[in-house]
Amino acid sequence: MEIFQIVGFSLVATFLALIVKEQKPNFAFLLIVFVGCAIFLFLVDQIYAIIHMIEKIAVNAKVNIVYVETILKIIGIAYIAEFAAQITKDAGQGAIAAKIEMGGKILILAMAIPILTVLIETIIRMIPS
Repeated sequence: MEIFQIVGFSLVATFLALIVKEQKPNFAFLLIVFVGCAIFLFLVDQIYAIIHMIEKIAVNAKVNIVYVETILKIIGIAYIAEFAAQITKDAGQGAIAAKIEMGGKILILAMAIPILTVLIETIIRMIPS
C-alpha cells in the first residue's frame, strides 16, 4: 500500500517542518517543497503506467492518438499548475498563485480548442441539412 508510505512520509515531514519553522522558517518551507517534489517523483512510475494504459485503450478503440495525447497534456497542465499554486500559497504569495492558476486555465483552453473544433464539426455533420 503505497498510500501508507506517502502519508507516513508526509506526516513525518509535517512534524519536522513545524519544529523547524520556529527556528528557521525558510528551511521549513524548503522542506515542504522537497517533500512535495519527492512525493511526485515517487508517483512517476504510477503516472507512466496510467498514461501507457490509456494509450493502449485508445489504440484498441481506434481513437486518434493526437487527441488522447492532448487530453493527457491538459491533465498534466492542470496537476502541475495546481501543485505550483499550492506551493506558492504555502509561501504566502496568494496573488502569484492566482496568476499560476489563471495561466494554467488559459493553456488548457488553448490546447482544448482543436478537440472542441472537431467535436463541433462532428455535431454539425450529424444535423440534417
